[in-house]
Amino acid sequence: MEPSEASGQRDTQALLSTTQEMELRRRDYHVERPLLNQKQLEELGRWSSVTGTHQWRTWLQCSHARARALLLQYLPVLAWLPRYPVRDWLLGDLLSGLSVAIMQLPQGLAYALLAGLPPVFGLYSSFYPVFIYFLFGTSRHISVGTFAVMSVMVGSVTESLAPDEDFLQDLNSTVNETARDAARVQLASALSVLVGLFQVGLGLVHFGFVVTYLSEPLVHGYTTAASVQVFISQLKYVFGLQLSSRSGPLSIIYTLLEVCWKLPQSVVGTMVTALVAGVVLVVVKLLNDKLQQHLPLPIPGELLTELVALGLSNLIGGVFQCFPVSCSMSRSLVQESTGGNTQVAGAVSSLFILIIIVKLGELFQDLPKAVLAAAIIVNLKGMLMQFTDICSLWKANRMDLLIWLVTFVATILLNLDLGLAAAVAFSLLLVVFRTQLPHYSILGQVPDTDIYRDVAEYSEAREVPGVKVFRSSATVYFANAELYSDTLKQKCGIDVDRLISRKKKLLKKKELKLKRLLKEEKLQRQAGPLEPAAASKGTSVSINANTSIRDIESNNMEGSKAKVSAGKELEDTAASGQEDAKAPDGSTLKALGLPQPDFHSLVLDLGALSFVDTVCLKSLKNIFRDFREIEVEVYMAACHTPVVTQLEAGHFFDASITKQHLFASVHDAVVFALQHPRSGPVSPVSVTQL
Repeated sequence: MEPSEASGQRDTQALLSTTQEMELRRRDYHVERPLLNQKQLEELGRWSSVTGTHQWRTWLQCSHARARALLLQYLPVLAWLPRYPVRDWLLGDLLSGLSVAIMQLPQGLAYALLAGLPPVFGLYSSFYPVFIYFLFGTSRHISVGTFAVMSVMVGSVTESLAPDEDFLQDLNSTVNETARDAARVQLASALSVLVGLFQVGLGLVHFGFVVTYLSEPLVHGYTTAASVQVFISQLKYVFGLQLSSRSGPLSIIYTLLEVCWKLPQSVVGTMVTALVAGVVLVVVKLLNDKLQQHLPLPIPGELLTELVALGLSNLIGGVFQCFPVSCSMSRSLVQESTGGNTQVAGAVSSLFILIIIVKLGELFQDLPKAVLAAAIIVNLKGMLMQFTDICSLWKANRMDLLIWLVTFVATILLNLDLGLAAAVAFSLLLVVFRTQLPHYSILGQVPDTDIYRDVAEYSEAREVPGVKVFRSSATVYFANAELYSDTLKQKCGIDVDRLISRKKKLLKKKELKLKRLLKEEKLQRQAGPLEPAAASKGTSVSINANTSIRDIESNNMEGSKAKVSAGKELEDTAASGQEDAKAPDGSTLKALGLPQPDFHSLVLDLGALSFVDTVCLKSLKNIFRDFREIEVEVYMAACHTPVVTQLEAGHFFDASITKQHLFASVHDAVVFALQHPRSGPVSPVSVTQL
């Protein structure tokens, strides 16, 4: 076949496919199927409950494959290192490791200052934990090491347990820095071991799911507040001031006030040093941002101004006098952007730090704290830029903005630990509060569709005559179940509770009337046989002499007939009252003279339900009971299978509420309600229109 002919065939096929697609678009979307309630749906789909597997049985299994899987799970380096593609990834990991090491070195020195320790211990914390993570870590891109927020938290512990006041020399009231630093190093090392033990234990029980409760606005607000705390804590080194060591709530506020109070005592030389170092670092970072595509390694600006896995990193690092470490967001970003592929990049950076410690460690014993403070402040740029989140959250979601602000203020005022706890508690309470006040709506049918939408939002959506469809935007549980019921009754446009109360009062009056009639009948029956007895005891009766015996007998018979007819009348009245009480129409709203609802069926759209508790079950049962009292049948629709299973487990279904009251969709429930109204037949026009 020639190329021109093949091309022509392809064009023809493309044209035909386009025509067919246009023809399909012209056709109306049409689905024809029977109405399905939950019972029919389960039979049609052959539903069966999923049997839960006993996970503990697999934990207790012992085999060669199980032992190998456990070894590779807890020592993952044995899994990925033998398959490491040297030619493809080694160069990228080397360059990435050197780039991270260039950042790690000055940050380790500076963040040791935040932890209240000599700078060289920051180098130790930049080597041992990083190498341990290379062996036990599972993430290929994160960079483990010193981190500003973690260092501040460590510093709050060391400064509170080993304050300067405990190491004053008697002669000249100066601080014995050697003894103080030794004590703080011991505290930081012990803290690292404890943190590691906790992390290993929590990792073994898979406790990492708790991070799902830390929303992005919460994390951003927390890290921004932490960066502000770090910034304020470094002002004493920038201005060369001697400040009192503080910890606990409001400590950062007191520190800021003391800095402002002692500003006249600032050392000019220290300020100039910090200023020059800061300017150089900012310029170098700007150059790195501009030239990052042309540079194999970032310019080492900081060096130009003197140089389960996490749990094991902290645990083993504490043995070597390291302070607690964590993942650094900025270094992780650099490691990934510079071509890092695996944990080999972390191993390269740790080896580079080891060379610095062995060969140049003594040079970092006495570094100007003003330079280290400048390095810390410059590296806070990314976290301080998160203040711009306020404007974006104001436009996007003000609830998230509220979480951000509360987290920031709580962390500033209460310190990092208590601030985080308060922020998490507030975030969870806000979620509960938002589920307590969901959006409730009455749904109407969009014309010529089986779609139902809020009639208040969709002007063309129309309520189906005789049927109310109610929806909640949140699941129903103990915190909002009462509000769900109250709003449902309010949205239906009728005071259900008052109508039920009036109905009960009228029925009670009718019952009392019936009892009174029955009591009168009983008294009449008891009084009937006493009169002949009284006559037999010699009751005097005046009889005219001319009166014949036949007349007397006739009078007695008439009196007896009158008594019998009176008793029969009472019996008939009582019997008619009993029949009225037992008759199906005797207690209806219409028979009692009460107003009737303008709808005969209620459909509850339960598509938003994700779970049910006992309060929800009780609330739904009460809804069925109350609306049936006012002659409205209730149906449920769009329940998910787990919710249906929970309804069954809670014994929700019984003789009066069955799965035939639960439908696959709202439209199914509406059509069924129109075909089977509770009060009288329905016009076939309304069903046909649906």
